[in-house]
Amino acid sequence: MTNLNERQIQFRMDNLFEKLKINPNNPRTIKGDKFEKLKKSIKEFPQMLKLRPIVYDDSYIVLGGNMRLRALQELKNDGFEVLDGYFIKAEDLSEERKKEFIIKDNVPFGEWDDDMLANEWSDLPLEEWGIDTSGWSDKQTPEEAKKKLAERFIIPPFTVLDTRQGYWQDRRRSWLALGIESEAGRKKTLLGFSPLVATFGGGGAEDNTSVFDPVLCELAYKWFCVDKGKILDPFAGGSVRGVVANYLGYSYFGNDLSEEQVTENRKQAEEIVPDNKPTWSVGDSANIKELCPAEYDYIFSCPPYFDLEVYSEDAGELSAMDYAQFLKQYRLIIKDSVSMLKDNRFACFVVGDIRDKKGFYRNFISETISAFQDVGMTLYNEAILVNSVGSLPIRVGKQFTSGRKLGKCHQNVLVFYKGDPKEIKSNYLEIEVSGVDPQM
Repeated sequence: MTNLNERQIQFRMDNLFEKLKINPNNPRTIKGDKFEKLKKSIKEFPQMLKLRPIVYDDSYIVLGGNMRLRALQELKNDGFEVLDGYFIKAEDLSEERKKEFIIKDNVPFGEWDDDMLANEWSDLPLEEWGIDTSGWSDKQTPEEAKKKLAERFIIPPFTVLDTRQGYWQDRRRSWLALGIESEAGRKKTLLGFSPLVATFGGGGAEDNTSVFDPVLCELAYKWFCVDKGKILDPFAGGSVRGVVANYLGYSYFGNDLSEEQVTENRKQAEEIVPDNKPTWSVGDSANIKELCPAEYDYIFSCPPYFDLEVYSEDAGELSAMDYAQFLKQYRLIIKDSVSMLKDNRFACFVVGDIRDKKGFYRNFISETISAFQDVGMTLYNEAILVNSVGSLPIRVGKQFTSGRKLGKCHQNVLVFYKGDPKEIKSNYLEIEVSGVDPQM
């Protein structure tokens, strides 16, 4: 009879062990050597599991002891005996109480998963639970933390990207020292005001043609494109996005309606990245699937802001259409571009709002967001790109006095995602920060 009871207990325990599930939202993790030390401690002193058992709920989700369960799973495969007393069920806990238990159980152990804390646990009253959060990050001043972020990610990954900062300007000068002339191939009077410095995309030129910022390109690629990924740009414009992409080891495919522009872009690429030249096609991006047929890892572009810059009178020129036609074509191009984007990948558009002839904003940013959402992508990040004011102080006095219009010196960086966000961590590796060498 004793043997039968033991078999029954063993069967029940084995069955329970198979049902237990690691909590996907556990904010603590143990890696490498620390995890191996945990396994060794359990193997040498299994009594510790009776003093601090693995706690689970009615759904067999582990509330306390996720790392101990992982260690047990590996040890059991090596013949370690798992006993009934190593587990205990938590009865009748509300969802909030479960979260409180998870956090309190994890406080002294392992390493905090910063992404998990930010996304899953940020709204919890941790201080009210008596938990000291001051030790969750390194003890450092805000400036030290900012510098550390810049060392890891090129520019601190905040929702405000400030092109006026010294670190941004220094990096921009390094890029331009390569010989990038994004304005080459474009008319000198695209913008509807006198020849003063234009600062769209964080750039600037001594004419009224917008210039895209190479530092923004670098961030967009390093942060949101997989290593050596293939990039689609349906509104290519100047050379900068293609040159920066292929300089960094990506494969860029851009399309533009202007043959003159593409010719200049190719000249730039031949001089700066002759061994890994970007690909530009010429044609109406309404036919993007025929012009650039492939599967892509990333979409990155800065679309025409309707009639703010009128590039040509050619058929298919978005900036020459009426606004209803423009939006219809714009949405079609986004739809076809997204259809070529692989799953679990990002898209990024840099956009700014534009005014109608009465001076009211058209809400172009929202139109862009809905165009991506309508084809299955979700808005994942939004950042404000703060540009240098350039000639804005000269112009804003008149426009504010006559119509109370604020001087616009920012754009919106919209980042969309297609797929399961849980796959991001495995697809997007640690960012490698490298220098920009004009001699290369």
